[in-house]
Amino acid sequence: MVPLLDVNAQNHPLEAEFNAAFQRVFKSGQFIMGPDIAVLESELVALTGAKHALGISSGTDAILLALMALGIGPGDEVLVPTFTFFATAGCVSRTGATPVFLDADPVTFNLNVEDARSKITPHTKAIIPVHLFGQCADMDAVLALAKEHSLRVIEDSAQSLGAAYQGHGSGSLGDFGCYSFFPSKNLGGFGDGGALVCNDDTLADHARILRNHGSNPKYYHHFVGANFRLDSLQAAMLNVKLPHYAAYTSARQANAAYYLEHLPQIPGIVQADPTNPLTSDIPSDLSIILPYAAPGNTHIWNQFTLRVLHGKRDALRDLLQSQKIGCEIYYPVTMDQQKCFTDTPAASRRGCEVAHQLASEVLSIPIYPELTSTQKDEVIAAIASFLQK
Repeated sequence: MVPLLDVNAQNHPLEAEFNAAFQRVFKSGQFIMGPDIAVLESELVALTGAKHALGISSGTDAILLALMALGIGPGDEVLVPTFTFFATAGCVSRTGATPVFLDADPVTFNLNVEDARSKITPHTKAIIPVHLFGQCADMDAVLALAKEHSLRVIEDSAQSLGAAYQGHGSGSLGDFGCYSFFPSKNLGGFGDGGALVCNDDTLADHARILRNHGSNPKYYHHFVGANFRLDSLQAAMLNVKLPHYAAYTSARQANAAYYLEHLPQIPGIVQADPTNPLTSDIPSDLSIILPYAAPGNTHIWNQFTLRVLHGKRDALRDLLQSQKIGCEIYYPVTMDQQKCFTDTPAASRRGCEVAHQLASEVLSIPIYPELTSTQKDEVIAAIASFLQK
């Protein structure tokens, strides 16, 4: 049995430390905005390279708070990837703004910057690159586009804490960076949790006020904010795991390297090539394309995502599941195809053909740090047996 993710394999060895952290918070009685929040925020500043960090109630709330702090609202348009998790576009809609959906790059899975350029209008106020599966989007191109059109940049780094772009920490390059500590993330908590980072003192101060119902000082509200506070207990648990995070990342990177070394030895499998994205005229003898880390990117491998070609994806998923090997489709339906966005202007949903193709091809296989060599070999053997049929 090879699960897609085994949170117990990571958490149980730290049981004594978790129990000690729980007892400390329990006895302190400081359950909201206690000292553990400040410790976590300081560690996140060091990890990301950003000037400010705020503990937030979830990764979704971090995105929403960033949009609110930037004044995004009705009448505004925000450029978002269509091939990603719902939270990004959902938060835009919650502010009253309109999400404008961008096609995907078939090699990195991240947003297509040229498609973004073609969809800018006088109403466009921001762009949200999602650093999908643990790899940063092309931030040089994103930032250049944003500068040219005076757009705000919110980095959705929910899956990429600790990743880097040209030596800069994921989330530290835009106006805000947003992180998630959902249990399946590389730094997974014990429930919902997130963080927001920022380099601008004024924006960071405004976000802190909005995080606590827009109150400053207590009971005096100059803005309508919300309860976006991270629980002290979640922060305490994350602080237990943070000293191990570099090792977790190294193990994921080693697992990815193992797959990238051994899977291409199977006929029909190649690694993605940016000079040949293979979105059409795909050779019949090519069955699987492996993921690719772009030059200058430090990939942290939140997911190891295959492109399974020629309509074979679901059959491979079924085979892996029959052999008790975990796998998942991230994501089977793009945002522009979601029912809740059918009322958005047609122009905001046009031209997402590559993303639609990826949604029919992608399949993620186990990559979590605690995978054993035997488990990785079982995954490789199962894929080989599928292709040899």
